[in-house]
Amino acid sequence: MRSVILAFVFVFVFHAAAYDPLDPNGNVTIKWDIMSWTTDGYVAVVTLNNFQMYRHIMSPGWTIGWAWAKKEIIWSMVGAQTTEQGDCSKFKAAIPHSCKRTPTVVDLLPGVPYNLQYANCCKGGVVAAWGQDPLASVSAFQISVGLSGTSNKTVKLPKNFTLLGPGPGYTCGPAKVVPSTNFLTTDKRRKTQALMTWNVTCTYSQFLARKNPSCCVSFSSFYNETITPCPSCACGCQNKNTCVKSDSKILSMAGVNTPKKDNAPLLQCTHHMCPVRVHWHVKLNYKDYWRVKIAITNFNYRMNYTLWSLVVQHPNLNNVTQVFSMDYKPLVAYESINDTGMFFGMKYYNDLLMEAGPLGNVQSEVLLQKDKNTFTFKQGWAFPRKVYFNGDECMLPPPDSYPFLPNSARRKLLPVSTLVSWVLLMMFAAW
Repeated sequence: MRSVILAFVFVFVFHAAAYDPLDPNGNVTIKWDIMSWTTDGYVAVVTLNNFQMYRHIMSPGWTIGWAWAKKEIIWSMVGAQTTEQGDCSKFKAAIPHSCKRTPTVVDLLPGVPYNLQYANCCKGGVVAAWGQDPLASVSAFQISVGLSGTSNKTVKLPKNFTLLGPGPGYTCGPAKVVPSTNFLTTDKRRKTQALMTWNVTCTYSQFLARKNPSCCVSFSSFYNETITPCPSCACGCQNKNTCVKSDSKILSMAGVNTPKKDNAPLLQCTHHMCPVRVHWHVKLNYKDYWRVKIAITNFNYRMNYTLWSLVVQHPNLNNVTQVFSMDYKPLVAYESINDTGMFFGMKYYNDLLMEAGPLGNVQSEVLLQKDKNTFTFKQGWAFPRKVYFNGDECMLPPPDSYPFLPNSARRKLLPVSTLVSWVLLMMFAAW
């Protein structure tokens, strides 16, 4: 009985960890479409669709792995490649692309020859978020499989799928046969369909990706001189011994900004030790509007963020009047609630957050219209409830440290004895 209860608790916690309340339907779907049969297998198109609203797959890109159900091999690939060929010594004439039972596939880099390219391939594995750029949220390649079934009844679906995007955090379910995908010809006058289709759904969990947050939030306001900083060691202090001060001579050395193979960060020494800090400043108060300044600062000397995104949850985001120097998109996960929005860089202007240094920041201002029924500066209402950077939730300061409104001057009430004395004094003066 005890083991059953523990199993139930584990399953519940696992699924809860992979659920994002701000993007409840977000997932990465890997679709296999068999386009034709061969003498010993099939040719399939594998498509990776990122249906996450604000979590993209950044450089060095995605990595997909699986285990073959039988003794399948990969004869050839277009638009992607396996990282290892494996033992193909038993083949004499034609040598397969990969003979591994558990192949690992990566996208090709931009600029490869045209005969190796496939539609939506060759972006180095970088895939945009669905909410940010739907056209760029797709990646695909073609694969020719041998020593497998040659019909819908004899094909065995691969199993144990894994997805790195680019690091850990994704958990993939089993492959499931779904209705075949339909395709339109170039003239859009004829419809064809795949011979067989199966899907694999992968969901992301920040708890599986890393032990500590990867960003933090600080607050300030025009009505209080106090700046609420990020919490100390908000992102863990495991890199405290290897951090670099902003005026260190090491930063002038060649190659200091070159990323390492293990993606080990080189952080600027701060009390919070976070790679990224988001600062929310309540700047101005007008009669019908109020203005907020948002600043994102990169403290990692070995990382720049392409296609970065910032998600904020605040009740007044239902009345956004204007956003300066950033693109903005409301995220309405639930029809009756409009309190979440995504900020991201303008293409070719500030969609790249540079590495730590003088250029390692982006800023914007937001003008919001007041709702007279809810608007207030009291009790930290002007500050966000949740903040996400690149799909990961940032650590906020404790609520009791938020900038607060100055106390109104208390009226000095005169004691009753003083009032009586004044009345008697006036009476004697009148006599």
